[in-house]
Amino acid sequence: MHRWMKRSLVTAFTVTASLASVFAFAGSSVTIALTADRLVETQGHGESREPAEKAKPGDVIEYRATYRNQSDSGVKKLDATLPIPAGTEYLAKSAVPAANQASLDGHTFESIPLMRKVKLDDGREVMREVPAAEYRFLRWSLGTLGAHGQQSVRARVRVSTGPVSAAQR
Repeated sequence: MHRWMKRSLVTAFTVTASLASVFAFAGSSVTIALTADRLVETQGHGESREPAEKAKPGDVIEYRATYRNQSDSGVKKLDATLPIPAGTEYLAKSAVPAANQASLDGHTFESIPLMRKVKLDDGREVMREVPAAEYRFLRWSLGTLGAHGQQSVRARVRVSTGPVSAAQR
């Protein structure tokens, strides 16, 4: 595994671990567990899973974040956020359930598909869709997570084959 890939996986776990402290509500506690599996196509058998540490450029990794409410009461207005690590590219429409927001910077979230103004050669500005490969975070509105309930979100990324761009850091 490339050194940058290992650092990216650690970054994903660090970001998610810090999110766990954000989801501490009065009288309730939500924890987040993040897993990463390298997906391998097997002839006639679909996909198998291997540890993401074996991933190399071009491989597909599925990230799954499981939110667990460990309290005796429901948690309302829960949003799940999944980081897309540097050195990977989000695979469009692979989020389950379908993510409803995304971000390029982790601060500003907008409805999917993300759009941006682009200046054309003739000076006109038009709105263009941002490629999903540029998304750095996905967000789901989970609503209410019942007492002792859990809900998972997942998305797939492809390990970049080139150097990590400034936009991915």
